[in-house]
Amino acid sequence: MINISKNSFNANKLNRGVFVSASAVIFMLVAITVMFPTDMEALFSDVQKTLIDTAGWFYVLSVAGILVAVVYLCVSRHGHIKLGPDHAQADYSQLTWLAMLFSAGMGIGLMFFGVAEPVMHYVAPPTADPYSVEATREALKMTFFHWGLHGWAIYAVVALILAYFSFRHNLPLTLRSALHPLIGDKIYTWRGDIIDSFAVISTIFGVTTSLGFGVMQINSGLNYLFGIEVSQTVQLFIVVFIICLALVSVCSGLDKGIKRLSQLNMIMAVGLLLFVLVAGPSLFLLQALVQNTGAYLSDIVHNTFNLFAYQKTDWLGGWTIFYWAWWLSWSPFVGMFIARISRGRTIREFLIGVLLIPSGFTFAWMTIFGNSAIDLIHVQGMTDLADAVAKDSSIALFAFLEHLPFSQVISFIGLVMVIIFFVTSCDSGAMVVDMLASHGENNTPLWQRFYWTMGIGVVATILLLNGGLAALQTMSIVSALPFTVVLIIAIYGMFTALSIESTKQQSMNFSVMQSPSIKTDDWRQRLATIVNFPSKSKVLQFLQQNVGPALTQVSNELNNNQIATDVLIEDDRIILTVSHVDQPDFIYAVRARTHIQPDLLEDASDQDEEQMYYRAEVHLAEGGQDYDIMSWPETAIINDVVEQYQKHVHFLHLLK
Repeated sequence: MINISKNSFNANKLNRGVFVSASAVIFMLVAITVMFPTDMEALFSDVQKTLIDTAGWFYVLSVAGILVAVVYLCVSRHGHIKLGPDHAQADYSQLTWLAMLFSAGMGIGLMFFGVAEPVMHYVAPPTADPYSVEATREALKMTFFHWGLHGWAIYAVVALILAYFSFRHNLPLTLRSALHPLIGDKIYTWRGDIIDSFAVISTIFGVTTSLGFGVMQINSGLNYLFGIEVSQTVQLFIVVFIICLALVSVCSGLDKGIKRLSQLNMIMAVGLLLFVLVAGPSLFLLQALVQNTGAYLSDIVHNTFNLFAYQKTDWLGGWTIFYWAWWLSWSPFVGMFIARISRGRTIREFLIGVLLIPSGFTFAWMTIFGNSAIDLIHVQGMTDLADAVAKDSSIALFAFLEHLPFSQVISFIGLVMVIIFFVTSCDSGAMVVDMLASHGENNTPLWQRFYWTMGIGVVATILLLNGGLAALQTMSIVSALPFTVVLIIAIYGMFTALSIESTKQQSMNFSVMQSPSIKTDDWRQRLATIVNFPSKSKVLQFLQQNVGPALTQVSNELNNNQIATDVLIEDDRIILTVSHVDQPDFIYAVRARTHIQPDLLEDASDQDEEQMYYRAEVHLAEGGQDYDIMSWPETAIINDVVEQYQKHVHFLHLLK
C-alpha cells in the first residue's frame, strides 16, 4: 500500500475555501440565470449542440473505455482487494446497500422513464418503422442500452476511484482524491479546493434541476389524478414539502434517514413491479424480458460504437450522447454517495453489485412497464396512451397505471414513491455536498447539512419562480466534457496504484529462509496459550512489556544502519514505522483488538458465548493480518518483524 501523508489537512473541520467559493459561485450563476434565463439557455444549448456535433465520438469512445475498464477490473487479479484495510468489514448488509444504490442512482429515472422512453422510441424509433413490431424490439433494445451497463459503469468507476483512494490509502473522501495520481499531495492545496468546489457546484445544480423538473412532474401527476391545478403556487408547496422531509432525513444521518427511506422505497418498487407483472400479460412479459436481454447483449458492441455516421439523423445527439453526458455529469454526486456506503467490500464484490444488479433490475423494470405500455398501444389499440406521452412525458406513468386494476390506489402509491425518491435524492445530495465542503468527513455539525439542504430548496424555488432551470440543466450536461477528461486520467492513476499494490502482494508471498524456530519450554504452555482468552489489561501489559521493547530493538538496529524509524506507543497499540524517503514506508503495528470468545465447551451458556476477550494482532500498512502474537517472546516478535520487513524490501526491489 502507498503511504500518503495528509500533511496539515484539517479533518473534522469545515473547509472554508470550498464552502465560501462554491456558495459564491452558486449565488452568482443563479443570479445571472434568473436575470437572463432565455439568453443563458440559448448560450448553453448552443455549446451543448456544438459538443454533440463535434465531440460525440469522444463521448462514445470514453464511455466504451470505461465499461471495458470496469469489466476488466471485475475479473482481474485486483478483484480481491478491499476498499479499506484488509480486516475491514462491510458497513451495510447486502440488501440495505443495494436499496441505497437503487434510491440514489436510478430510482427516480425509472419512475419517469420506465413508460415514457420505450413508448417514445416505439413512436419514433431510430431506424425501424413507427408503430411496428420491429419498432417494439428496437424501443426496448435502445432503452436497455441507455439504462444498462454503460451508465452504471460510469457510476461504478467514479465510486471505485474515490472509495479506493479514500478507504485504502487514507485520502479524504472527496473528488480531489481522484487526482492524487496526477498532482500528488497538491490535492491538499488550493488546487484540491477548486476540484471540490467544482463537484459541489455540479452536485447542487444537478440535484436542483432534477428537483425543479420533478416538482413540475409531481404537479402534473397531482393534476392528472386529483385535478389539482398546475401552478407555481402548488409547485412551491411541493418544494417546501420535499425539502422539509429531506431536512428530517438528512438530520437523522445516513444510518437512519437515507437508509430507512431507501429500504422503504425498495420494498414499494418491488411490490409495484410485481403488481404490474401479475396484472399485465405476465407470460408475454417474462418472454420479452429474456428476449430483450438477449438482444441487448448480442448488439451491445454495435450499439456502443454506432455513431450513425452514414445516416443523417439527430437521434444520436438527442438520445445516446445526451444520456452519456447526463450520466457523466451526475457521476461525481452518485459516485461519492456509492463510495461512502461501500467501505469494506472487495473490488469484485463492489463492481458486481454496482454494475450487474442495478442493471438487471432496470431491465426487469423497463420490460414490465415499457412492454406493458406498448402492448396496450400496439395490441389493444389504446393510442390515447401514446398521445398522452407525446403531449407530456411527465404523466406517462400515471396514464399507464390508469389502465390497470385499482388504478387510483396504485397511482397514489406511484406518486408517493416519486416523492420519496426525490427526498432521498435531496438528502443524499446534501450529504455529498456537505462532505465535499468538510474534507470528506460525514460527522459534521447539523447546521452544515441544514445549510446545503435548504440551499437546494432555495435555488430550486428561485429558478421555478423566475425561470432558468433548463439553462442550468444544460450547463450541467456541458460540464461533462471536461470532467470526462479528468476521469480518464484518474482511471489511469487508479490502474497504476492497483499495479503497485499487486506488486506489494506478490512480495508478501515471497519465500524467505527462516531462522531456526524458537522453541517454547513446554508444548503444554503453547496449548494453554491457545485456549486462554486474555482480558484487555493482560494484552495491554503484553504490549508494554514485550512488544514495545521488541520493536524498539528493531528500531535501534535500523537507526544504526542509517535508516530512519519511529516507534509510536499509544494506549492500545504500538507502531513501528520505517521511512523510505520517496518509496512506501514499512509499518508494523500490534493492536489490542476485542473479539467474542469461541464456543469451546458443550455446556457454554449464552453469557459465555458473548463474553469478550482481546488479541494482540499484527497490522501492516494494508491493514490487519488476522494473526495473534499474544504471549510470544521478544525474540519471536523481532523475527516476525524482520520477516515482514524483508518482504517489504523485496516489494521495493520489484518496484524498481
